[in-house]
Amino acid sequence: MWSVKILIQALTTCLFLLLAAGCVAREARASQFEHLPVGAKARLGRGTVEAMQYAPNGTRLAVGGSAGLWLYDQAYEVEFLLTGESPPTILQGRRNVRSVAFSPDSQTLASVSADHTELWGDGAVHLWDLATGTLQHTLQGHGLDDVWSVAFSPDGRTLASAGGDRTIRLWDVATATLRHSLESPHSIWSVAFSPDGQTLASAGEDGTIRLWDMTTATLRHTLQGHTDRVRSVAFNPDGHILASGSEDHTVRLWDVATATLRHTLQDHTDQVRSVAFSPDGHILASGSDDHTVRLWDVATATLRHTLQAHDDWVGIVAFRPDGHILASVSGNRIIRLWGMTTATLQHTLEDHTYQIVSVAFSPDGQTLASISWDRTILLWDVAMATLRHTLQGHGLEEVRSVAFSPDGHILASGSEGRTIRLWDITTATLRHTLRGYGLEEVRSVAFSPDGRTLASGSDDHTIRLWDTATGTFQHALQGHGDWGDWGWVPSVAFSPDGRTLAGAGGDGTVRLWDVSTGTLRHTLHGHRIAAFHVVFSPDGQTLASASLDGTILLWDMDAVEIAAVNPAR
Repeated sequence: MWSVKILIQALTTCLFLLLAAGCVAREARASQFEHLPVGAKARLGRGTVEAMQYAPNGTRLAVGGSAGLWLYDQAYEVEFLLTGESPPTILQGRRNVRSVAFSPDSQTLASVSADHTELWGDGAVHLWDLATGTLQHTLQGHGLDDVWSVAFSPDGRTLASAGGDRTIRLWDVATATLRHSLESPHSIWSVAFSPDGQTLASAGEDGTIRLWDMTTATLRHTLQGHTDRVRSVAFNPDGHILASGSEDHTVRLWDVATATLRHTLQDHTDQVRSVAFSPDGHILASGSDDHTVRLWDVATATLRHTLQAHDDWVGIVAFRPDGHILASVSGNRIIRLWGMTTATLQHTLEDHTYQIVSVAFSPDGQTLASISWDRTILLWDVAMATLRHTLQGHGLEEVRSVAFSPDGHILASGSEGRTIRLWDITTATLRHTLRGYGLEEVRSVAFSPDGRTLASGSDDHTIRLWDTATGTFQHALQGHGDWGDWGWVPSVAFSPDGRTLAGAGGDGTVRLWDVSTGTLRHTLHGHRIAAFHVVFSPDGQTLASASLDGTILLWDMDAVEIAAVNPAR
Protein backbone atom coordinates (compact mmCIF):
# COMPACT_ATOMS: atom_id res chain seq x y z
CA MET A 1 0.00 0.00 0.00
CA TRP A 2 2.76 2.39 0.90
CA SER A 3 4.67 1.50 -2.29
CA VAL A 4 1.65 2.53 -4.34
CA LYS A 5 1.42 5.84 -2.49
CA ILE A 6 5.13 6.48 -3.03
CA LEU A 7 4.75 5.67 -6.71
CA ILE A 8 1.83 8.06 -7.02
CA GLN A 9 3.81 10.79 -5.27
CA ALA A 10 6.78 10.19 -7.54
CA LEU A 11 4.64 10.34 -10.66
CA THR A 12 2.93 13.50 -9.42
CA THR A 13 6.31 15.10 -8.70
CA CYS A 14 7.53 14.22 -12.19
CA LEU A 15 4.43 15.77 -13.69
CA PHE A 16 4.96 19.01 -11.82
CA LEU A 17 8.60 19.07 -12.86
CA LEU A 18 7.56 18.71 -16.48
CA LEU A 19 5.04 21.47 -16.09
CA ALA A 20 7.66 23.71 -14.52
CA ALA A 21 9.94 23.04 -17.46
CA GLY A 22 7.17 23.95 -19.88
CA CYS A 23 7.25 20.54 -21.59
CA VAL A 24 3.57 19.73 -21.18
CA ALA A 25 2.03 23.13 -20.51
CA ARG A 26 0.25 23.26 -23.86
CA GLU A 27 -1.13 19.75 -23.60
CA ALA A 28 -2.25 20.27 -19.99
CA ARG A 29 -4.10 23.44 -20.90
CA ALA A 30 -5.75 21.85 -23.92
CA SER A 31 -7.02 18.90 -21.86
CA GLN A 32 -9.05 21.26 -19.72
CA PHE A 33 -11.33 22.00 -22.66
CA GLU A 34 -11.35 18.70 -24.55
CA HIS A 35 -13.80 15.78 -24.23
CA LEU A 36 -16.12 17.67 -21.91
CA PRO A 37 -19.64 16.55 -20.98
CA VAL A 38 -22.52 18.42 -22.56
CA GLY A 39 -22.90 21.88 -21.07
CA ALA A 40 -19.36 22.07 -19.68
CA LYS A 41 -16.86 24.75 -20.71
CA ALA A 42 -13.75 23.52 -18.93
CA ARG A 43 -12.44 20.75 -16.72
CA LEU A 44 -10.53 21.87 -13.64
CA GLY A 45 -9.36 20.35 -10.37
CA ARG A 46 -6.93 17.63 -9.37
CA GLY A 47 -7.12 15.04 -6.64
CA THR A 48 -9.95 14.62 -4.17
CA VAL A 49 -11.80 17.89 -3.62
CA GLU A 50 -12.68 18.68 -0.03
CA ALA A 51 -13.18 22.43 0.22
CA MET A 52 -13.93 25.37 -2.03
CA GLN A 53 -15.11 28.95 -1.85
CA TYR A 54 -15.83 31.78 -4.24
CA ALA A 55 -14.12 35.09 -3.63
CA PRO A 56 -16.63 37.74 -2.48
CA ASN A 57 -16.08 39.72 -5.69
CA GLY A 58 -16.87 36.64 -7.77
CA THR A 59 -13.66 36.73 -9.81
CA ARG A 60 -11.96 33.64 -8.41
CA LEU A 61 -12.67 30.18 -7.17
CA ALA A 62 -10.44 28.59 -4.54
CA VAL A 63 -10.37 24.81 -4.34
CA GLY A 64 -8.64 22.70 -1.74
CA GLY A 65 -8.06 18.98 -1.77
CA SER A 66 -5.61 16.16 -1.80
CA ALA A 67 -3.49 17.86 -4.49
CA GLY A 68 -3.20 21.15 -2.66
CA LEU A 69 -4.77 24.56 -3.04
CA TRP A 70 -5.64 25.91 -6.48
CA LEU A 71 -6.94 29.27 -7.62
CA TYR A 72 -9.02 29.71 -10.78
CA ASP A 73 -10.00 32.89 -12.54
CA GLN A 74 -13.38 33.64 -14.09
CA ALA A 75 -12.64 31.67 -17.26
CA TYR A 76 -11.95 28.55 -15.13
CA GLU A 77 -8.60 27.90 -16.71
CA VAL A 78 -5.89 26.54 -14.45
CA GLU A 79 -3.88 29.56 -13.41
CA PHE A 80 -2.19 29.03 -10.07
CA LEU A 81 -1.22 26.24 -7.76
CA LEU A 82 -0.51 28.15 -4.55
CA THR A 83 2.98 27.35 -3.35
CA GLY A 84 4.00 30.48 -1.47
CA GLU A 85 7.22 30.51 -3.40
CA SER A 86 8.46 32.06 -6.65
CA PRO A 87 9.23 30.10 -8.67
CA PRO A 88 7.17 27.24 -7.19
CA THR A 89 9.14 24.34 -5.82
CA ILE A 90 8.21 20.68 -5.83
CA LEU A 91 7.55 19.49 -2.29
CA GLN A 92 7.95 15.82 -1.47
CA GLY A 93 5.28 15.78 1.22
CA ARG A 94 1.63 15.44 0.26
CA ARG A 95 -0.71 17.58 2.29
CA ASN A 96 -4.48 17.80 2.63
CA VAL A 97 -6.14 21.20 2.38
CA ARG A 98 -9.22 20.77 4.51
CA SER A 99 -10.82 24.17 4.59
CA VAL A 100 -10.54 27.50 2.81
CA ALA A 101 -12.09 30.94 3.30
CA PHE A 102 -11.78 34.22 1.44
CA SER A 103 -11.38 37.53 3.18
CA PRO A 104 -14.37 39.84 2.59
CA ASP A 105 -12.37 41.99 0.16
CA SER A 106 -11.33 38.92 -1.87
CA GLN A 107 -7.66 39.86 -1.54
CA THR A 108 -6.63 37.14 0.91
CA LEU A 109 -7.33 33.44 1.20
CA ALA A 110 -7.09 31.46 4.42
CA SER A 111 -6.48 27.73 4.40
CA VAL A 112 -5.86 24.86 6.77
CA SER A 113 -4.25 21.56 5.89
CA ALA A 114 -2.84 18.32 7.25
CA ASP A 115 -0.08 15.89 6.38
CA HIS A 116 -1.47 13.23 4.05
CA THR A 117 0.47 10.53 5.88
CA GLU A 118 -0.61 11.53 9.38
CA LEU A 119 -3.85 11.09 11.30
CA TRP A 120 -3.72 14.64 12.58
CA GLY A 121 -2.22 17.81 11.15
CA ASP A 122 0.28 20.53 11.91
CA GLY A 123 -2.00 23.10 13.55
CA ALA A 124 -1.15 25.84 11.05
CA VAL A 125 -3.33 28.35 9.23
CA HIS A 126 -2.00 29.88 6.05
CA LEU A 127 -2.83 33.29 4.60
CA TRP A 128 -2.29 33.80 0.89
CA ASP A 129 -2.01 36.95 -1.18
CA LEU A 130 -4.38 36.31 -4.07
CA ALA A 131 -2.84 38.87 -6.41
CA THR A 132 0.55 37.17 -6.43
CA GLY A 133 -0.32 33.68 -5.20
CA THR A 134 2.31 33.93 -2.49
CA LEU A 135 2.12 32.85 1.12
CA GLN A 136 1.76 35.87 3.38
CA HIS A 137 1.68 34.34 6.82
CA THR A 138 1.70 31.04 8.62
CA LEU A 139 -0.20 31.21 11.87
CA GLN A 140 1.22 28.66 14.24
CA GLY A 141 -0.63 28.84 17.50
CA HIS A 142 -2.18 25.40 17.61
CA GLY A 143 1.04 23.53 18.29
CA LEU A 144 1.09 20.11 16.69
CA ASP A 145 -2.68 19.82 16.66
CA ASP A 146 -5.04 19.96 13.72
CA VAL A 147 -6.87 23.15 12.84
CA TRP A 148 -10.44 22.24 12.02
CA SER A 149 -12.10 25.53 11.25
CA VAL A 150 -11.13 29.07 10.25
CA ALA A 151 -13.30 32.15 9.73
CA PHE A 152 -12.66 35.78 8.90
CA SER A 153 -14.45 38.48 10.82
CA PRO A 154 -16.81 40.48 8.59
CA ASP A 155 -14.41 43.43 8.47
CA GLY A 156 -11.54 41.12 7.53
CA ARG A 157 -9.26 42.29 10.30
CA THR A 158 -9.49 39.20 12.46
CA LEU A 159 -9.15 35.53 11.71
CA ALA A 160 -10.47 32.91 14.07
CA SER A 161 -9.06 29.41 14.13
CA ALA A 162 -10.21 26.39 16.07
CA GLY A 163 -8.63 23.01 16.41
CA GLY A 164 -7.82 19.91 18.32
CA ASP A 165 -5.78 21.80 20.91
CA ARG A 166 -9.07 22.86 22.55
CA THR A 167 -8.56 26.51 21.78
CA ILE A 168 -9.97 29.19 19.54
CA ARG A 169 -7.29 31.61 18.50
CA LEU A 170 -7.96 35.10 17.26
CA TRP A 171 -5.37 36.51 14.92
CA ASP A 172 -4.71 40.02 13.72
CA VAL A 173 -4.75 39.59 9.96
CA ALA A 174 -2.61 42.64 9.20
CA THR A 175 0.22 41.72 11.55
CA ALA A 176 -0.29 37.95 11.75
CA THR A 177 -0.06 38.12 15.52
CA LEU A 178 -2.15 36.26 18.04
CA ARG A 179 -4.63 38.56 19.78
CA HIS A 180 -6.46 36.13 22.00
CA SER A 181 -6.61 32.46 22.84
CA LEU A 182 -9.97 31.17 24.02
CA GLU A 183 -9.71 28.00 26.04
CA SER A 184 -12.19 25.15 25.80
CA PRO A 185 -12.45 21.87 27.71
CA HIS A 186 -12.95 19.97 24.47
CA SER A 187 -11.93 20.04 20.84
CA ILE A 188 -13.76 22.60 18.70
CA TRP A 189 -15.11 21.54 15.35
CA SER A 190 -16.51 24.76 14.04
CA VAL A 191 -16.37 28.52 14.53
CA ALA A 192 -18.45 31.29 12.95
CA PHE A 193 -18.64 35.04 13.36
CA SER A 194 -21.91 36.86 13.79
CA PRO A 195 -22.69 39.27 10.93
CA ASP A 196 -21.61 42.29 13.00
CA GLY A 197 -18.43 40.57 14.17
CA GLN A 198 -19.20 41.08 17.82
CA THR A 199 -19.80 37.43 18.61
CA LEU A 200 -18.03 34.21 17.79
CA ALA A 201 -19.90 30.94 18.05
CA SER A 202 -18.09 27.67 18.60
CA ALA A 203 -19.43 24.13 18.57
CA GLY A 204 -17.61 21.27 20.18
CA GLU A 205 -17.68 17.64 21.08
CA ASP A 206 -19.28 18.11 24.49
CA GLY A 207 -22.70 18.89 23.00
CA THR A 208 -22.69 22.53 24.03
CA ILE A 209 -22.52 25.75 22.04
CA ARG A 210 -20.42 28.59 23.34
CA LEU A 211 -20.83 32.25 22.44
CA TRP A 212 -17.77 34.45 22.81
CA ASP A 213 -17.73 38.20 23.14
CA MET A 214 -15.27 39.47 20.56
CA THR A 215 -14.72 42.79 22.31
CA THR A 216 -13.53 41.20 25.52
CA ALA A 217 -12.62 37.73 24.23
CA THR A 218 -14.58 36.21 27.07
CA LEU A 219 -17.20 33.51 27.17
CA ARG A 220 -20.58 35.19 27.07
CA HIS A 221 -22.88 32.19 27.16
CA THR A 222 -22.89 28.41 27.16
CA LEU A 223 -25.91 26.91 25.46
CA GLN A 224 -26.81 23.54 26.93
CA GLY A 225 -29.72 21.40 25.90
CA HIS A 226 -28.54 18.96 23.27
CA THR A 227 -27.99 15.42 24.50
CA ASP A 228 -25.53 14.49 21.77
CA ARG A 229 -22.94 16.09 19.51
CA VAL A 230 -23.80 19.32 17.75
CA ARG A 231 -23.18 18.91 14.03
CA SER A 232 -24.02 22.39 12.73
CA VAL A 233 -24.65 25.93 13.92
CA ALA A 234 -25.87 29.03 12.05
CA PHE A 235 -26.79 32.61 12.93
CA ASN A 236 -29.85 34.20 11.44
CA PRO A 237 -29.13 37.32 9.33
CA ASP A 238 -29.65 39.82 12.18
CA GLY A 239 -27.61 37.74 14.62
CA HIS A 240 -30.35 37.49 17.21
CA ILE A 241 -31.02 33.77 16.80
CA LEU A 242 -28.64 30.84 16.64
CA ALA A 243 -29.80 27.52 15.21
CA SER A 244 -28.08 24.24 16.06
CA GLY A 245 -28.53 20.75 14.62
CA SER A 246 -27.51 17.71 16.62
CA GLU A 247 -27.12 13.97 16.59
CA ASP A 248 -29.95 13.91 19.14
CA HIS A 249 -32.37 14.35 16.16
CA THR A 250 -33.37 17.88 17.15
CA VAL A 251 -32.92 21.41 15.88
CA ARG A 252 -32.78 24.08 18.55
CA LEU A 253 -33.30 27.81 18.25
CA TRP A 254 -31.46 29.97 20.80
CA ASP A 255 -31.91 33.58 21.79
CA VAL A 256 -28.42 35.01 21.49
CA ALA A 257 -29.01 38.01 23.78
CA THR A 258 -30.41 36.02 26.69
CA ALA A 259 -28.72 32.67 25.94
CA THR A 260 -32.05 30.94 26.41
CA LEU A 261 -33.65 28.19 24.39
CA ARG A 262 -36.51 29.53 22.27
CA HIS A 263 -37.69 26.39 20.57
CA THR A 264 -36.85 22.73 20.09
CA LEU A 265 -37.85 21.38 16.67
CA GLN A 266 -38.44 17.64 16.94
CA ASP A 267 -39.81 16.29 13.66
CA HIS A 268 -36.63 14.62 12.41
CA THR A 269 -36.29 10.92 13.11
CA ASP A 270 -32.50 10.76 12.76
CA GLN A 271 -29.47 12.98 13.37
CA VAL A 272 -29.49 16.51 11.94
CA ARG A 273 -26.36 17.17 9.92
CA SER A 274 -26.87 20.74 8.73
CA VAL A 275 -28.92 23.87 9.32
CA ALA A 276 -29.20 27.07 7.27
CA PHE A 277 -31.26 30.26 7.49
CA SER A 278 -32.84 31.84 4.45
CA PRO A 279 -31.37 35.29 3.65
CA ASP A 280 -34.43 37.05 5.12
CA GLY A 281 -34.25 34.90 8.26
CA HIS A 282 -37.84 33.73 8.02
CA ILE A 283 -37.12 30.10 7.15
CA LEU A 284 -34.70 27.57 8.61
CA ALA A 285 -33.74 24.54 6.55
CA SER A 286 -32.41 21.37 8.19
CA GLY A 287 -30.94 18.26 6.57
CA SER A 288 -31.04 14.92 8.29
CA ASP A 289 -30.13 11.26 8.08
CA ASP A 290 -33.86 10.56 7.83
CA HIS A 291 -33.48 11.46 4.10
CA THR A 292 -35.50 14.66 4.39
CA VAL A 293 -34.99 18.39 4.27
CA ARG A 294 -37.38 20.24 6.55
CA LEU A 295 -38.35 23.88 6.24
CA TRP A 296 -39.28 25.61 9.49
CA ASP A 297 -41.07 28.89 10.14
CA VAL A 298 -38.66 30.65 12.46
CA ALA A 299 -41.23 33.01 13.99
CA THR A 300 -43.70 30.29 14.95
CA ALA A 301 -41.26 27.34 15.20
CA THR A 302 -43.64 25.28 13.10
CA LEU A 303 -42.89 22.92 10.24
CA ARG A 304 -43.79 24.44 6.86
CA HIS A 305 -42.68 21.74 4.44
CA THR A 306 -40.91 18.40 4.31
CA LEU A 307 -38.87 17.86 1.13
CA GLN A 308 -38.75 14.13 0.42
CA ALA A 309 -37.02 13.48 -2.89
CA HIS A 310 -33.76 12.14 -1.44
CA ASP A 311 -33.30 8.42 -0.89
CA ASP A 312 -30.22 8.81 1.33
CA TRP A 313 -29.13 10.98 4.26
CA VAL A 314 -29.03 14.72 3.65
CA GLY A 315 -25.73 16.15 4.81
CA ILE A 316 -25.74 19.67 3.38
CA VAL A 317 -28.32 22.40 2.86
CA ALA A 318 -27.60 25.88 1.48
CA PHE A 319 -29.77 28.81 0.42
CA ARG A 320 -29.06 30.88 -2.65
CA PRO A 321 -28.31 34.48 -1.62
CA ASP A 322 -31.76 35.70 -2.74
CA GLY A 323 -33.45 32.91 -0.76
CA HIS A 324 -35.49 31.65 -3.71
CA ILE A 325 -33.62 28.36 -4.13
CA LEU A 326 -32.39 25.80 -1.62
CA ALA A 327 -29.68 23.30 -2.52
CA SER A 328 -29.60 19.98 -0.70
CA VAL A 329 -26.96 17.26 -0.96
CA SER A 330 -27.45 13.62 -0.11
CA GLY A 331 -25.13 10.72 0.56
CA ASN A 332 -25.79 9.20 -2.86
CA ARG A 333 -23.91 12.01 -4.70
CA ILE A 334 -27.02 13.93 -5.81
CA ILE A 335 -27.66 17.68 -5.51
CA ARG A 336 -31.26 18.83 -5.62
CA LEU A 337 -32.43 22.41 -6.17
CA TRP A 338 -35.75 23.36 -4.57
CA GLY A 339 -37.99 26.34 -5.30
CA MET A 340 -38.82 28.02 -2.02
CA THR A 341 -42.05 29.65 -3.20
CA THR A 342 -43.74 26.33 -3.90
CA ALA A 343 -41.40 23.99 -1.96
CA THR A 344 -41.10 21.85 -5.10
CA LEU A 345 -38.12 20.14 -6.70
CA GLN A 346 -36.78 22.16 -9.66
CA HIS A 347 -33.61 20.37 -10.71
CA THR A 348 -31.47 17.34 -9.92
CA LEU A 349 -27.73 17.62 -10.51
CA GLU A 350 -25.88 14.32 -10.98
CA ASP A 351 -22.28 14.30 -12.17
CA HIS A 352 -20.11 13.46 -9.17
CA THR A 353 -18.93 9.87 -8.89
CA TYR A 354 -18.25 9.92 -5.14
CA GLN A 355 -19.77 11.51 -2.07
CA ILE A 356 -20.21 15.30 -2.16
CA VAL A 357 -18.66 17.00 0.84
CA SER A 358 -19.58 20.65 0.29
CA VAL A 359 -21.60 23.05 -1.84
CA ALA A 360 -21.54 26.84 -2.03
CA PHE A 361 -23.48 29.46 -3.96
CA SER A 362 -21.62 32.35 -5.52
CA PRO A 363 -22.62 35.75 -4.07
CA ASP A 364 -24.75 36.56 -7.12
CA GLY A 365 -26.51 33.19 -6.86
CA GLN A 366 -25.87 32.29 -10.49
CA THR A 367 -23.28 29.58 -9.81
CA LEU A 368 -23.24 26.63 -7.45
CA ALA A 369 -19.91 25.01 -6.64
CA SER A 370 -19.75 21.43 -5.39
CA ILE A 371 -16.77 19.39 -4.23
CA SER A 372 -16.55 15.66 -3.89
CA TRP A 373 -14.35 12.76 -2.92
CA ASP A 374 -14.03 12.16 -6.66
CA ARG A 375 -11.40 14.99 -6.48
CA THR A 376 -13.29 17.40 -8.68
CA ILE A 377 -14.95 20.76 -8.26
CA LEU A 378 -18.03 21.24 -10.38
CA LEU A 379 -19.46 24.66 -11.19
CA TRP A 380 -23.15 24.59 -12.06
CA ASP A 381 -25.32 27.13 -13.83
CA VAL A 382 -28.19 27.44 -11.35
CA ALA A 383 -30.75 28.87 -13.79
CA MET A 384 -30.10 26.25 -16.50
CA ALA A 385 -29.15 23.41 -14.12
CA THR A 386 -26.22 22.60 -16.40
CA LEU A 387 -22.57 21.93 -15.66
CA ARG A 388 -20.46 24.97 -16.52
CA HIS A 389 -16.97 23.90 -15.54
CA THR A 390 -15.04 21.10 -13.92
CA LEU A 391 -12.07 22.36 -11.95
CA GLN A 392 -9.15 19.95 -11.82
CA GLY A 393 -6.06 21.29 -10.16
CA HIS A 394 -5.47 19.19 -7.08
CA GLY A 395 -4.22 16.06 -8.80
CA LEU A 396 -4.53 12.99 -6.60
CA GLU A 397 -5.09 14.97 -3.43
CA GLU A 398 -8.39 15.45 -1.61
CA VAL A 399 -9.92 18.92 -1.44
CA ARG A 400 -10.93 19.65 2.15
CA SER A 401 -12.60 23.04 1.99
CA VAL A 402 -13.74 25.82 -0.32
CA ALA A 403 -14.85 29.41 0.10
CA PHE A 404 -16.05 32.16 -2.23
CA SER A 405 -14.58 35.60 -1.89
CA PRO A 406 -17.16 38.23 -0.82
CA ASP A 407 -17.44 39.62 -4.36
CA GLY A 408 -17.81 36.11 -5.81
CA HIS A 409 -14.93 36.48 -8.26
CA ILE A 410 -12.58 34.03 -6.55
CA LEU A 411 -12.97 30.54 -5.17
CA ALA A 412 -10.41 29.30 -2.68
CA SER A 413 -9.82 25.59 -2.17
CA GLY A 414 -7.69 23.83 0.42
CA SER A 415 -6.47 20.28 0.12
CA GLU A 416 -4.48 17.56 1.81
CA GLY A 417 -1.67 18.35 -0.63
CA ARG A 418 -0.33 21.19 1.54
CA THR A 419 -1.62 23.80 -0.89
CA ILE A 420 -4.35 26.38 -1.30
CA ARG A 421 -5.55 27.24 -4.76
CA LEU A 422 -7.30 30.42 -5.85
CA TRP A 423 -9.52 30.14 -8.90
CA ASP A 424 -10.84 32.89 -11.13
CA ILE A 425 -14.54 32.16 -11.47
CA THR A 426 -15.09 34.11 -14.68
CA THR A 427 -12.36 32.38 -16.66
CA ALA A 428 -12.23 29.09 -14.73
CA THR A 429 -8.46 29.52 -14.52
CA LEU A 430 -6.15 28.98 -11.61
CA ARG A 431 -4.82 32.31 -10.31
CA HIS A 432 -2.54 31.27 -7.50
CA THR A 433 -1.31 28.23 -5.66
CA LEU A 434 -0.36 28.95 -2.07
CA ARG A 435 2.21 26.51 -0.76
CA GLY A 436 5.27 26.41 1.42
CA TYR A 437 6.31 28.09 4.66
CA GLY A 438 5.61 24.88 6.52
CA LEU A 439 1.99 24.72 5.32
CA GLU A 440 0.34 21.48 6.38
CA GLU A 441 -3.07 20.05 5.53
CA VAL A 442 -5.52 22.95 5.27
CA ARG A 443 -8.67 22.32 7.27
CA SER A 444 -10.49 25.61 6.77
CA VAL A 445 -10.26 28.87 4.88
CA ALA A 446 -12.07 32.19 5.25
CA PHE A 447 -11.95 35.51 3.47
CA SER A 448 -11.91 38.77 5.37
CA PRO A 449 -15.05 40.87 4.73
CA ASP A 450 -13.15 43.15 2.35
CA GLY A 451 -11.70 40.15 0.49
CA ARG A 452 -8.13 41.36 0.84
CA THR A 453 -7.02 38.69 3.28
CA LEU A 454 -7.46 34.95 3.38
CA ALA A 455 -7.08 33.06 6.62
CA SER A 456 -6.30 29.36 6.64
CA GLY A 457 -6.47 26.93 9.52
CA SER A 458 -4.13 24.01 9.33
CA ASP A 459 -2.92 20.85 10.98
CA ASP A 460 0.40 22.59 11.71
CA HIS A 461 -1.37 24.36 14.62
CA THR A 462 -1.23 27.74 12.93
CA ILE A 463 -3.52 30.15 11.18
CA ARG A 464 -1.92 31.83 8.22
CA LEU A 465 -2.91 35.14 6.70
CA TRP A 466 -2.45 35.70 3.00
CA ASP A 467 -2.66 38.78 0.84
CA THR A 468 -5.27 37.84 -1.78
CA ALA A 469 -4.11 40.47 -4.27
CA THR A 470 -0.51 39.26 -4.42
CA GLY A 471 -0.86 35.70 -3.10
CA THR A 472 1.90 36.44 -0.60
CA PHE A 473 2.14 35.16 2.92
CA GLN A 474 1.50 37.84 5.54
CA HIS A 475 1.50 36.36 9.02
CA ALA A 476 1.42 33.10 10.96
CA LEU A 477 -0.83 33.23 14.00
CA GLN A 478 0.47 30.90 16.64
CA GLY A 479 -1.36 29.95 19.78
CA HIS A 480 -3.13 26.67 19.27
CA GLY A 481 -1.21 23.55 20.02
CA ASP A 482 -0.74 23.21 23.75
CA TRP A 483 -2.39 19.80 23.65
CA GLY A 484 0.03 17.72 21.64
CA ASP A 485 -1.81 16.20 18.69
CA TRP A 486 -4.88 18.38 19.32
CA GLY A 487 -3.60 21.66 17.94
CA TRP A 488 -5.25 21.59 14.53
CA VAL A 489 -7.52 24.48 13.53
CA PRO A 490 -10.69 23.14 11.87
CA SER A 491 -12.52 26.45 11.63
CA VAL A 492 -11.69 30.14 11.30
CA ALA A 493 -14.04 33.10 11.02
CA PHE A 494 -13.61 36.83 10.64
CA SER A 495 -15.77 39.19 12.66
CA PRO A 496 -18.13 41.28 10.47
CA ASP A 497 -15.91 44.35 10.86
CA GLY A 498 -12.84 42.31 9.87
CA ARG A 499 -10.86 43.35 12.92
CA THR A 500 -10.98 40.03 14.73
CA LEU A 501 -10.28 36.50 13.62
CA ALA A 502 -11.66 33.58 15.56
CA GLY A 503 -10.17 30.12 15.36
CA ALA A 504 -11.49 26.82 16.69
CA GLY A 505 -8.85 24.41 17.90
CA GLY A 506 -8.51 20.72 18.45
CA ASP A 507 -7.36 21.59 21.96
CA GLY A 508 -10.90 22.70 22.77
CA THR A 509 -10.12 26.40 22.84
CA VAL A 510 -11.36 29.28 20.73
CA ARG A 511 -8.76 31.94 20.10
CA LEU A 512 -9.34 35.53 19.06
CA TRP A 513 -6.71 37.41 17.10
CA ASP A 514 -6.26 41.07 16.28
CA VAL A 515 -6.20 41.06 12.50
CA SER A 516 -4.26 44.33 12.15
CA THR A 517 -1.45 43.32 14.51
CA GLY A 518 -1.61 39.53 14.30
CA THR A 519 -1.54 39.31 18.07
CA LEU A 520 -3.55 36.88 20.16
CA ARG A 521 -6.16 38.87 22.04
CA HIS A 522 -8.05 36.15 23.90
CA THR A 523 -8.13 32.42 24.49
CA LEU A 524 -11.62 31.20 25.30
CA HIS A 525 -11.81 28.09 27.46
CA GLY A 526 -15.07 26.26 27.88
CA HIS A 527 -15.25 23.23 25.63
CA ARG A 528 -14.06 19.97 27.11
CA ILE A 529 -12.67 18.60 23.86
CA ALA A 530 -11.92 19.80 20.33
CA ALA A 531 -13.79 22.83 18.95
CA PHE A 532 -14.65 22.31 15.29
CA HIS A 533 -16.63 25.36 14.21
CA VAL A 534 -16.89 29.06 14.99
CA VAL A 535 -19.26 31.67 13.57
CA PHE A 536 -19.94 35.32 14.40
CA SER A 537 -23.42 36.78 14.68
CA PRO A 538 -24.19 39.39 12.00
CA ASP A 539 -23.75 42.25 14.48
CA GLY A 540 -20.45 40.86 15.75
CA GLN A 541 -21.62 40.95 19.36
CA THR A 542 -21.72 37.19 19.76
CA LEU A 543 -19.42 34.37 18.80
CA ALA A 544 -20.78 30.84 18.66
CA SER A 545 -18.44 27.88 18.98
CA ALA A 546 -19.26 24.20 18.51
CA SER A 547 -17.31 21.33 19.99
CA LEU A 548 -17.00 17.58 19.72
CA ASP A 549 -18.28 17.51 23.31
CA GLY A 550 -21.74 18.20 21.82
CA THR A 551 -22.04 21.74 23.13
CA ILE A 552 -22.31 25.16 21.54
CA LEU A 553 -21.01 28.15 23.49
CA LEU A 554 -22.15 31.71 22.87
CA TRP A 555 -19.50 34.28 23.73
CA ASP A 556 -20.19 37.93 24.52
CA MET A 557 -17.56 39.84 22.61
CA ASP A 558 -17.86 42.93 24.79
CA ALA A 559 -17.39 40.86 27.92
CA VAL A 560 -14.38 39.10 26.41
CA GLU A 561 -12.64 42.43 25.82
CA ILE A 562 -13.50 43.72 29.28
CA ALA A 563 -12.12 40.57 30.84
CA ALA A 564 -8.91 41.00 28.88
CA VAL A 565 -8.47 44.52 30.21
CA ASN A 566 -9.50 43.54 33.73
CA PRO A 567 -8.34 39.92 34.13
CA ALA A 568 -9.23 39.87 37.82
CA ARG A 569 -12.91 40.03 37.00
